[in-house]
Amino acid sequence: MTRGSLLVDHIGELVTNDGRDGDPLGVRRDAALLVEDGEVAWTGPARHAPAADRRIDAGGAAVLPGFVDSHAHLVFAGDRAAEFAARMAGERYTGGGIRTTVGATRAASDDDLRATVGRLRAEMLRQGTTTVEIKSGYGLNVADEARSLRIAAEFTGDTTFLGAHVVPAEYADRPDDYVGLVCGPMLAAAAPYARWIDVFCERGAFDADHARAILACGQAAGLGVRLHANQLGPGPGVRLGVELGAASVDHCTHLTDADVDALAGSETVATLLPGAEFSTRSPYPDARRLLDAGVTVALATDCNPGSSYTSSMPFCVALAVREMRMTPAEAVWAATAGGAAALRRTDVGRLTPGARADLMILDAPSHLHLAYRPGVPLIRQVLHNGVPR
Repeated sequence: MTRGSLLVDHIGELVTNDGRDGDPLGVRRDAALLVEDGEVAWTGPARHAPAADRRIDAGGAAVLPGFVDSHAHLVFAGDRAAEFAARMAGERYTGGGIRTTVGATRAASDDDLRATVGRLRAEMLRQGTTTVEIKSGYGLNVADEARSLRIAAEFTGDTTFLGAHVVPAEYADRPDDYVGLVCGPMLAAAAPYARWIDVFCERGAFDADHARAILACGQAAGLGVRLHANQLGPGPGVRLGVELGAASVDHCTHLTDADVDALAGSETVATLLPGAEFSTRSPYPDARRLLDAGVTVALATDCNPGSSYTSSMPFCVALAVREMRMTPAEAVWAATAGGAAALRRTDVGRLTPGARADLMILDAPSHLHLAYRPGVPLIRQVLHNGVPR
C-alpha cells in the first residue's frame, strides 16, 4: 500500500454529506480533497489546495463518498435463474427458493464460497461500493453458518448472523426445535465471526415470538440487531425492530401508519431494497412517505441469488428515484450516509476530515447523473482506504 499524501483536485462537484448550510449532501464546487494515511485530511476550494506527494486530477468530474451497501447475502452457491424466469412469467415470489440455495451452499467447498464472495465484492467495488455488510443464512446448520461467517469476515467487518433466514427442510415440522438450535449451538459457533444478528420476520419464515427470542439471544451474546421486516405483507417486524433498538429494519415494503410512526420516533433506519421489488415484480416501498415522516432511509442492493441478484448500488439509486419518489440527492445520501447509519458507522459514508478515504470519481459532472443515466457505467475510479482501485 502506497503511503504519503494524495490530493484529488479539479473536482467539479464534491459530495461531502456534511449537512452544512441545510444541504444534506454538503456539495462543494471547484473543490479539492487531501488524503493522508487512508483518511480524509482536508477538503476545500481547489485554489487553496495544499501540496501533496501524489495527485489525481478529477478533470471537473463529481466526487462522492463510496457507497455503503448495508444489506447483502454474498455467501452462497448455485443459481436460481430459472426461478427468476418463472417469476417474470407470472409466478409469485414466496421466499421458498431459499432452501434451494441452502442445499447448494452446504454442498460447496470453502474455496467455492470464497470465490463467489470475492467475485461479487470485486463487482461492487468497481461500481463504487467501498463498504458492504455480508450475511450468512444459506447454511442453516451449525457448521455451515459458522463457516459462512468465517468466510464473510475475510471480506468485511460488518458480518451478520442470519441463521433465522427460513426453517430448513429437516426442521419443517419442528420450528421450535430449530429456534432452539439457532439460539444455542448455532449462535455460539457463529458469534465469534459476527457483528450483527438478523431474522427474516415474515409469514413462511419466523413469527414475532420466534424473532424476539432469537434477537434477544443475539443481544445477550453481544451482537447488534437487524431485521428483515414487512417485505411480503404487513406484519409485526418493523415495530419489533424498533422496540429492540435495531440499527435497521430492512425491506419495509408494506407499512401501516403505526409502523411509520414507530420508525419516525426512533433511531432505527429503514433500509429499502428496490432491487428485490424489481426482481420479484412486487410493489416498491413508499420512500416518500417515510422521508416526509422524518424517518432515516438507507438504500442497499440485497444482493442474493434468488430475489435480487444485483451488486449495483447505482442501479438501486436509479430505481429509488424512478420508482420510490426519492430525489436524486435523497437517493445518493441514502446509499452513502444512510447505509453508514444503518451500520452505525461514523467513519464511512461521508468525505469530511477524519473519515475513511473511500470515494468514487464519476465520469460525469454531477451526482444527478447516477439516476439521469441509468445502466451506464459512470464510476471512473474508486479509492478504498485512500488507495486507488
